[in-house]
Amino acid sequence: MGLPLWVEFFDDLENVRGRSRNTVLAYRRDLELYNDFQATQQTVTAFYGYMKAHGLSDRSQARVISSLRSYFKFCEENKVSAPELRELRPPRVKAKLPKVLTEDEFKKLFASCELQDSNRTLRNRITLLLLFGLGCRVSELIALNLEDLSETQSCLTVTGKGQKQRLVPLSAGLLSDLKNYIRDVRPDLVKDSTHSIIINDRGHRPSRVDIWRWLSAWSAKAGFAEPVSPHQFRHGCATALLESGADLRSIQMLLGHSSLQTTQIYTAVSINKKSKTIEEHHPLSKLKDL
Repeated sequence: MGLPLWVEFFDDLENVRGRSRNTVLAYRRDLELYNDFQATQQTVTAFYGYMKAHGLSDRSQARVISSLRSYFKFCEENKVSAPELRELRPPRVKAKLPKVLTEDEFKKLFASCELQDSNRTLRNRITLLLLFGLGCRVSELIALNLEDLSETQSCLTVTGKGQKQRLVPLSAGLLSDLKNYIRDVRPDLVKDSTHSIIINDRGHRPSRVDIWRWLSAWSAKAGFAEPVSPHQFRHGCATALLESGADLRSIQMLLGHSSLQTTQIYTAVSINKKSKTIEEHHPLSKLKDL
């Protein structure tokens, strides 16, 4: 690898900054792309065309540039010159509104996750309830352990990016369903010493692939054109809370966003939804000429 401080940078990412394995692998792919580009001996600014030629969208290019800038900042902090830091700027990316899971879509998924095995059906249901009720990431869901549940405080401790923990309150209904699942269902599913709350079909802690596979199967059974992604539950949870009157700061804390600016995108989703409602139902929308 032709890039300096390669080992040191990834050691810093994983062991100092506490980035997840998936995040570290994403950084590695981005830096490997730039390393391959260096072999072409073109000027730094030609890297944008190089990324485009490799089929990267503006959003993906922005991610790559962000990864590179983090790396070059690390180099300069460690006394290694990195002029690319001043030359590489992320392209402007138009904010894309997140795709939200609606209440009706959730109900269809909930009905479609039923199996002949009653225990697995209840496991599937609690998986859906936790995704929608907590607004958690899929990585956070599969990391949930038995000791993360506080029945007295009616909350779960969720471990997010950078191993940051947050307390997420549970509704009375979700707490009751979770307790019943842990007491009556989980013991019949688990086959090892894992403390994981969710148990996969092999009796172990589920992987991200397990969750995606389940959602894909339930989505197909529900008649959806494409599989529902785990992140749609997160977006749906945030949007539902906002429309019910929750303030942005509370939603930020619930989702574990480091910046309130990230949470503010849901205000645009809410406004967009209200605009469509007005367009469909307001009497003025039915008047073509005034």
